[in-house]
Amino acid sequence: MRGSRDGDSVVRMLRRPPWLDIGIAAVGAALTVFVVVDPRFGNPIAGPTWLVAGWPLLLDMPLAWRRTAPLAASLLVLLGVDLQSAWTSNSAEGLEVIFAIGVATYSVAAYGTRRHALTGLAGFAIGYAIFTWFDRNVQTGQSSEEWSAAFFCVIFVTMWLGGLWIHSRREATLLAERTAGIEREAAAAVAGERARMARELHDIVSHNLSVVVLQAAGARAGGASASTLEKIERSGREALVEMRRLLGVLREDDDGAELLTPQPGIAQLEQLAESVRAAGVPVELELDDGLPPLAPAVELAAYRIVQEALTNVLKHAAPARATVRVRLEGDALAVDVADDGTVPARASVNGSGHGIAGMRERVALFGGELEAGRLPDVGFAVHARIPAGAA
Repeated sequence: MRGSRDGDSVVRMLRRPPWLDIGIAAVGAALTVFVVVDPRFGNPIAGPTWLVAGWPLLLDMPLAWRRTAPLAASLLVLLGVDLQSAWTSNSAEGLEVIFAIGVATYSVAAYGTRRHALTGLAGFAIGYAIFTWFDRNVQTGQSSEEWSAAFFCVIFVTMWLGGLWIHSRREATLLAERTAGIEREAAAAVAGERARMARELHDIVSHNLSVVVLQAAGARAGGASASTLEKIERSGREALVEMRRLLGVLREDDDGAELLTPQPGIAQLEQLAESVRAAGVPVELELDDGLPPLAPAVELAAYRIVQEALTNVLKHAAPARATVRVRLEGDALAVDVADDGTVPARASVNGSGHGIAGMRERVALFGGELEAGRLPDVGFAVHARIPAGAA
């Protein structure tokens, strides 16, 4: 695993760096040339020709990768400084060194991971100790030179802390945006599930009210008490009009075919299980033989819960085996769906996935309860209780 990460760092170093970072590296190299190489702007460094000529590249070129590979860039800058110090037995001093080390220490904290930032700080401590060890001014033992070295060390550590603060603020902003996005998606999922439930209940109640209206009209035509049956018929028609006015707007334009399709219930669970088996997930279905006649809305809720739970298994846990149990527990219909999958990413321990939120919303409509979460060893389970008498 570590070898893979090191390989990724090498790949990032080989990528073309951003133009801003190239510009920063170029500014640092020009500063090094002016201060160190050109006698008109400072004292030239001692050493072989290759070191003097390559010093600007050795010191500043890694800054071009300060954001794409911050740890490697900072360590290379420190390596360049220490190489010059050890080779010439005299540390280079000046604005060019302050610029290179300052940018490197800031970048490793601002753009690297927390582990990279701490590693960079440790590398800076070692590198700066080597740098001061070869500094002839510090070797004189003069307190002013030692205080000067300590002062610059404080500057570099401050740059590192500033980078760490920027990194923390950036992470906090990204976390807030991610949290807001998740909340928006969850709200959209709940709203979508509510709209779906409204459409389904619209179908069920519309059918029942239509039957009432037709029966009342037929009875009145057959000679039953006209005034009583007329009131029933009128009430049924008014209820249909009001319900369609309130809930009909939730239908999509392409839902015409869905209007003609009977809503599924417990009897259709075997067909649902068979379709999931055909998709590659073995499903064991256990239905209580003693189930009494249930309201269509309750059966529909049980079907949708099983459908959503098995869909989650297909999406997030396959290959896995699933078990579905539907039975009567007291005065409630119990629905259990469990799997032995090893991928728990579809929901957190308390069951906060979007599909879970939709199932919870559906169960709450009937005053029931839903629990969802990972099993102790492997797998995921959903348990719902819906009052059997809910309409």
